[in-house]
Amino acid sequence: MSKNTVLIFSDGASRGNPGRGGYGAIVVTGESSSFSDKKESGNFDRLHVKELGGREVVTTNNRMELEAVISGLKYYEKSKIEGSSIFHIYTDSKYVVNGSTAWVFGWAKNGWKTASGDVVKNQDLWESMSELIKGKKIDWILLPGHAGVEGNEICDQIATGFADDIKPELFNGKLSDYTDLKILDVFYNPDLIKEAKDDKKKNGASKSSSSSAKAYSYVSKVGGVISYDKSWADCEKKVKGQKGVLFKKAVSLADQEKITKDFMSR
Repeated sequence: MSKNTVLIFSDGASRGNPGRGGYGAIVVTGESSSFSDKKESGNFDRLHVKELGGREVVTTNNRMELEAVISGLKYYEKSKIEGSSIFHIYTDSKYVVNGSTAWVFGWAKNGWKTASGDVVKNQDLWESMSELIKGKKIDWILLPGHAGVEGNEICDQIATGFADDIKPELFNGKLSDYTDLKILDVFYNPDLIKEAKDDKKKNGASKSSSSSAKAYSYVSKVGGVISYDKSWADCEKKVKGQKGVLFKKAVSLADQEKITKDFMSR
């Protein structure tokens, strides 16, 4: 029986808490032998990438973080991949990691009540999660939010796109045809996560501050052209309805330069 490796990157976003929101996930699947320490081995055409996303009109950030992981796991179930699989789930949500590795088991035994007797928030999603992770070998990796980890950054773009009702074009195909092969860097070299955390501490960045901070500019890439807008309304006019676009809020000149460099490499 074949052994498979499944990578799930995920992120959620909400414009207000509650507010309109979106989620994004990337699922990379293939036989474990195709995941090699040396990317030059030519196995990229044997790995499959599926981007997922969705939105809710009124939701919360925690619900979108949960939906992102759930969508990846549901995709795997529907794919009916034969053989045993080991999962590596990458998320920047402590809520998702702590809930999935500890809290959910106690909640289920306690009739979906907390230790204080309150009804568990987002019970519907936690019930789905508990069923999907049951019997699976999962390695949960807590990522630093918005610290340059490729899979997380792409999922963030998908999530924010759906939150803003700008449906991104979602990829479905061979990894060799994917636009960003750097997505597997953290799998090949887990030390990159530590480096990203160190960079985040050094720069004083955080997901919550980045999401709420005043925009320095909005960076977009449409038709291969990178441009900068001072307001989201102006940026939205360029990207809405367009396929294959990239866009992101920059909170400083240094952040704008970093995003520009990232967009230029894609």
